[in-house]
Amino acid sequence: MLQDNFLEVYDKFKLEFFRRIFELVREREGSLTAMEAFSIEIIHALNEPTIGRFAEFLNISQSNATYKVNSLIKKGYLKKQNSDTDRREYHLVLSEKYYNYTDIMRSYVKTVLGRIEESFSKEEIELFSSMLMRISAEMMPEAGNFE
Repeated sequence: MLQDNFLEVYDKFKLEFFRRIFELVREREGSLTAMEAFSIEIIHALNEPTIGRFAEFLNISQSNATYKVNSLIKKGYLKKQNSDTDRREYHLVLSEKYYNYTDIMRSYVKTVLGRIEESFSKEEIELFSSMLMRISAEMMPEAGNFE
């Protein structure tokens, strides 16, 4: 029962996310491809990674990662910022255009969270939040730490 309930919620979030990506891809000229949308979300989760870190996370070649990154830079979703510690290295920084895009993508999460706040007590929400933090920190080691 727990597995079925968890998968149902996970699938709903995932499918809504995919649906919104494809709506964006279909409706806007010069917008992100589906693969670029996934790539930019990974870069966001990795918190200003280097291209090497991005490539390593996806288990792809550095040249493949560079190609994806250059496309995102050309479309205005990413910028390169030199590292403070090593000027030969640079980090991938999300642009204002990304944050405009992500607001559309994350609106469903905000909608669901609003419904949770209306439907559950403060104590239930605190317990749920605590459980999510623990699941993320302790029970998903293969997903990695994105910070």
